[in-house]
Amino acid sequence: MAIVTSNPHSVGATTAALPRWQQAMKSALRDPRALCRRLDLPAEFDEPAERAAASFPLFAPLSYVAKIEPRNPADPLLRQVLPLGPELDQDETFVSDPVGDLQAAARPGLIQKYHGRALLITTGACAIHCRYCFRRHFPYSDTPQSIEAWQPALAQLASDSMIDEVILSGGDPLTLADSVLQRLVGALSLIPHLRRLRIHTRLPIVIPERITTELLGLLCDTRLTPIVVVHANHPRELDDKVAQALARLIDAGIPTLNQSVLLRGVNDDAATLVNLSKRLVNLRVMPYYLHQLDRVVGAKHFEVPVALGRELVREMRSQLPGYAVPTYVQEVAGEPNKHVL
Repeated sequence: MAIVTSNPHSVGATTAALPRWQQAMKSALRDPRALCRRLDLPAEFDEPAERAAASFPLFAPLSYVAKIEPRNPADPLLRQVLPLGPELDQDETFVSDPVGDLQAAARPGLIQKYHGRALLITTGACAIHCRYCFRRHFPYSDTPQSIEAWQPALAQLASDSMIDEVILSGGDPLTLADSVLQRLVGALSLIPHLRRLRIHTRLPIVIPERITTELLGLLCDTRLTPIVVVHANHPRELDDKVAQALARLIDAGIPTLNQSVLLRGVNDDAATLVNLSKRLVNLRVMPYYLHQLDRVVGAKHFEVPVALGRELVREMRSQLPGYAVPTYVQEVAGEPNKHVL
């Protein structure tokens, strides 16, 4: 059984036969010119978008595109998904593996950086291609493609009794079909010293239909304590459908946190960050991390100076209760923990 993807695009699969969240993935926009025409953007964006998408394809669910303001190239949601010419700019300080994933690989698909925790790259599939993604150049083809191929990673986890938390990442682990996810979670639950299962996902934000009764049952029907970390960067991403999906997670007893990336032209102002935190806590989601941009090739145009980031966090502290202020962090390759900025 394939681990890499739930394969909503497989030959012979009819849209009507798919769950709604897989239908949303199947119908996502992949053509940069189609995105530009749908949003009535100037024609000057077409050719640079196609060139940038050649190295990192466009993938944007229609429900997310519907939140973008037409005829506004500066829309903060559009900037997260539209390929742009500056992605092709060269800078030797921006690299393909900015956080040292490859040097921290303990086994194929298993990354071990921090004490007591390990991360599984479960899939290369995502429900949206964020243009600042730090794994946009990750060699997903080298990671396990089946439960059987995961055995070396599972054996490594079983051999290290100091590890009590496993993080499912990718790609996005919730793009896996429930049956695949269930087999993987079941295998992890057999390792006695594992206690917590953390899932990093953007699905509840971009395709909220993914939070189904079946998925909630899967996450709650394990001895491992589930924790979900979602990823929203702007308050406009958190509409009513997203709010309902997040409520389903939280009402099921699953702690739900949010991490954001500080992005130029998206959320690099205090008002946006304050409103994002307020919206999150009103939805019972705890702001967790505000990440300094990982310096990955193709994302230089998103970088915000650390000095400005610190000033924005100071402004947030002046307007919000302490629990609503995310920790401003930067991941440095080879370091034993994230740096608090």
